[in-house]
Amino acid sequence: MLSVLILIPLASVLLKGFTLSPQRFFEIITEKNVICAFLTSIGCAFLAAFINCVFGLILAWTLVRCDFFYKPFLDGLIELPFALPTAVAGITLSKMYSDTGFPGKYLSAIGIDISYTHAGIVLAMVFVGIPFVVRTIEPVLRKLDPQYEEAAHIMGAGSIYTFGRVVLPELGPALLTGFGLAFARGIGEYGSVIYISGNSAKAHTQVVSYVIMQKLNYMDYEGAAAIALVMLVISFLILLGINLVQIRQSRRVNDI
Repeated sequence: MLSVLILIPLASVLLKGFTLSPQRFFEIITEKNVICAFLTSIGCAFLAAFINCVFGLILAWTLVRCDFFYKPFLDGLIELPFALPTAVAGITLSKMYSDTGFPGKYLSAIGIDISYTHAGIVLAMVFVGIPFVVRTIEPVLRKLDPQYEEAAHIMGAGSIYTFGRVVLPELGPALLTGFGLAFARGIGEYGSVIYISGNSAKAHTQVVSYVIMQKLNYMDYEGAAAIALVMLVISFLILLGINLVQIRQSRRVNDI
């Protein structure tokens, strides 16, 4: 199953990419629209992952440390981006944040445009990436012994100091892992992004996944394979970094 679902498709991308000459490969990935698409995807995915880390930490903290009557409902909503088709999410977000939707029309009235801009791309990536951060931090936060926080408070430390020096270092590896997963998901996102981005080459709102699909529609399999190979390398490096962080954290815990 691993070979059929993962290894064989990845191998086909690698083989197709390696059939290109180095000159042809660099000609494809250095095209102006391809470079702009990479910059758009990477930049928006990085910003979305950072936003997800901030609000994902707040959500995870709320679900673990707070008790309220609609907590199960909020916990279920976290999984919504996993269950909802990304195309549906993209259509809904683009309609909501257009100049005729709510709250898009009120934002447009004060000069803030969301749909068909980079802000819309970031918004869609935040939507699909937030569960990765929450579900990565949540189990670590549940296992965190509150005695360390109590000891810090007894010694006179304030809430902010305790969080920054006691809690955050323990959550750091999980937070970094969630960031990497949300970042990797954002770079490769397609369904929720293409509708809200506008896919304008002039406005630089084309993402890499759209450029790959565009080349496939034009029967440019070499160009699609070359871009997909670069995306594969980027994703592999991100996941490799995540695994190294997890291995280091596991060794640190075992040493303790």
